[in-house]
Amino acid sequence: MRPVSLEEFVGQEHLLKPGSALRAAVEQGRPHSMVLYGPPGSGKTTLARLIAVTSRAAFEELSAVNAGRQEVREILERAGYRRSTGGEGTVMFLDEIHRFNKAQQDTLLPAVEEGLVTLVGATTENPYFEVNSALLSRCRVYELSPLGEERVTELLRRALTSERGITDPPRVEPGVLEFLAAR
Repeated sequence: MRPVSLEEFVGQEHLLKPGSALRAAVEQGRPHSMVLYGPPGSGKTTLARLIAVTSRAAFEELSAVNAGRQEVREILERAGYRRSTGGEGTVMFLDEIHRFNKAQQDTLLPAVEEGLVTLVGATTENPYFEVNSALLSRCRVYELSPLGEERVTELLRRALTSERGITDPPRVEPGVLEFLAAR
């Protein structure tokens, strides 16, 4: 049930309202490297995917929990190949970026500096304490807020009514979605 466009993205209006710097950069196909900082379920991964789709870039995803410098190098090689053969950009999504140590984070610096990849790091930890300052200086930090009950209810309702939602959805009594969203 992930959204397929920025218009379908729920929440984070402070970052994605029409005319905002982030939205304009993405819609113009010129996203910048960034760190998305927010609680679980706030849309960090979904937003990273939408940034790639909207800017017509390849999407490469890594989790810092189980990836190392070798996996980063492989992505950078593919990004270089894409750029040299067709001019296609690459959005490199690094989940749990705070789990990479300084040396691993340093591996990303040249690629981010030269624009080989648009880095989108995601973290639940304060990036100003957990991400190395050299890398952080080359990225913008965006803080995502938890989704409120209204937004969660909206997502639940969409799952029940959308063609891409639940197949053969159950009948739901009034107030049930609101009850679930409050949990």
